[in-house]
Amino acid sequence: MTTKGHVYVIDDDEAMRDSLNFLLDSAGFGVNLFENAQSFLDALPGLAFGCVVSDIRMPGLDGIELLKRMKAQHSRFPILIMTGHGDVPLAVEAMKLGAVDFLEKPFEDDRLTAMIETAIRQAEPAAKSEAIAQDIAARVASLSPRERQVMEGLVAGLSNKLIARDYDISPRTIEVYRANVMTKMQANSLSELVRLAMRAGMLND
Repeated sequence: MTTKGHVYVIDDDEAMRDSLNFLLDSAGFGVNLFENAQSFLDALPGLAFGCVVSDIRMPGLDGIELLKRMKAQHSRFPILIMTGHGDVPLAVEAMKLGAVDFLEKPFEDDRLTAMIETAIRQAEPAAKSEAIAQDIAARVASLSPRERQVMEGLVAGLSNKLIARDYDISPRTIEVYRANVMTKMQANSLSELVRLAMRAGMLND
């Protein structure tokens, strides 16, 4: 496992990919190389969180189109754009589309590695928080309709007896549902269940 995080390099120039691979690998990043934006987008669903370093001018999908597609997918990956000499208007457009920053080639190695570290550090909490939220939503989705009703009753502070009366079933059955809810939600206590329900948006203020 790399210490500093993952970097995804997208550049149609093989020499550029090789030099970035060497530089970033030496700096302690895990590096994946892509020769075009489409192959990166195809791989994206299975990729671990990381920083994207993409050239702005590429055949096929260019850096601007890549940014538009990443934005449409609500991707949390920070993107740094590399531009050639005199591409500042394009770089500005890239920033408007959500690129974290841009670098004009040729650039200093230290500047690139520092920018990547900053981009990962700033974007990671949101990406992690989103991953946790999706995980909790998936747990809620795994509940049967009855289990969900029981969970709603529990987080509303109702006793097993009251929930049983609401749904006209025995308290013993509620205990079984309650156990299922705790297992599926991966909650060890009622307070944890309440916290999970809050994260899932089940508790309105």
